[in-house]
Amino acid sequence: MSARKTYQKSPSGQNSDYAKFASEANRPVRKKSFKGKSGHWLWLWMGFTGVAMLSATAGALVAVSLSSKPFQQSLLRPDEAAMFTQGGSMATGNMHLPELTRPVNILILGTKVLASDLGEKETDKPAYELINSFEGNTDTMLLLRFDPEAKRLTALSIPRDTRAYIEGYGTTKINAANVHGGPALTAKTVSELLGGVGIDRYIRVNVQGIQSLVDALGGVTVYVPQDMKYKDDSQHLYINLKKGKQHLDGEKALHLLRFRYDKNGDIGRVQRQQLVMRALTEQALNPTTLSRLPKILSVIQSHIDTNLSVEELVALVSFGVQTNRSNMQMLMVPGQFNGDGRHDVSYWLPDKRGIQRMVARYFDQGFSETREVNPAYVRIAIQDSTGQPEAASSVIKNLQEAGYRNISIDNNWHEPLRVTRIVAQQGDPHSATAIRGHLGLGEVRVESTGNLGSDVTIQLGQDWLQKEASSQPRFSTY
Repeated sequence: MSARKTYQKSPSGQNSDYAKFASEANRPVRKKSFKGKSGHWLWLWMGFTGVAMLSATAGALVAVSLSSKPFQQSLLRPDEAAMFTQGGSMATGNMHLPELTRPVNILILGTKVLASDLGEKETDKPAYELINSFEGNTDTMLLLRFDPEAKRLTALSIPRDTRAYIEGYGTTKINAANVHGGPALTAKTVSELLGGVGIDRYIRVNVQGIQSLVDALGGVTVYVPQDMKYKDDSQHLYINLKKGKQHLDGEKALHLLRFRYDKNGDIGRVQRQQLVMRALTEQALNPTTLSRLPKILSVIQSHIDTNLSVEELVALVSFGVQTNRSNMQMLMVPGQFNGDGRHDVSYWLPDKRGIQRMVARYFDQGFSETREVNPAYVRIAIQDSTGQPEAASSVIKNLQEAGYRNISIDNNWHEPLRVTRIVAQQGDPHSATAIRGHLGLGEVRVESTGNLGSDVTIQLGQDWLQKEASSQPRFSTY
């Protein structure tokens, strides 16, 4: 592996547009006399607030972009940089906050370096001092699609143990691509795994960056699914989390994300990552986050490496703020664990047909299938959170009457739910929506937090008990 250079960007050139942008945004607003109903004063106040927020954001962004530490920490060769420029311009700014001009795919890489990752490379530093490099294996891999046309945000999780071909290094776990060739080789490997999906930009963030980001956002409230205890002196990693709903700071959130010692191993960690991502987006992606973006970036700046410009980064955050949460899908590369004895290492074996269907539906790559799904073949798993065993039985009866036959009861869902969740585990929202129609309640979610072997997982909530109670016949006594 050749050594990668680090460089400092010149503050000129890249930031000239932002100087103009900030100048326009900070131009004094001429006051006008205004008379009318009190409601008009509210709109006037909101207008001034918006201008102030825009000015503050623009000015601070210039300060961030002119700082001594650029966002891009690694210098890409021309052939590597070309991997990310095939789509052309993706954002426009001028007098307004930057906006996306087309659908874009952003590769997110969470990196971790340990002494064991360095191979024959000698170092006199302990492992825990090396974890904040960008050059190690990737602990987390996400492909985010921001689609302004469909007003949809899609996050595809790629398990670190996914079996993939890395050019020049053969077939191995996909998380090694970053070690061998940085973000460019990783992007090429991911693109080939997904049948040629284009990748516009990348963001690499190290372990400390994830912790700092969560802290900058004020922590995250999430339900820890089980007691988690793990100790690794070589990493200075000491995990001790208790089951239940709680507000986690950056360090504890990182512990939740890194823990992988449960029945699903790395896939269980992917599921927890999706739970944390949804919790963060629901509490953090709002207009006030946009105004805090410069401060957030300044906190994590030394812990990220990206070829996004400041303008593009603001456009992505702005899009996220405006996206309805129901239009956010969280998927996982379809596949299964290898258990046939043919492999000496543990792999997540990707399902090529499943990948083709998924990228056609969510990444506009290839052709989507337009076929009716026979209810009898839809694999449904029920995870009860109510504590009432008869609840799952009544759901099964309801679905069987609608023609569903492949139904199983899974382990109970760890978090008590008020509203039933109908999870499109394999990314098929149509089947999940049809099931919701038959049940007459529930929230459809496109994510991978359910039973791995299901097409749809029903995480049963209190609303089902309430519906059953209201449907019971009532008798009057005289």
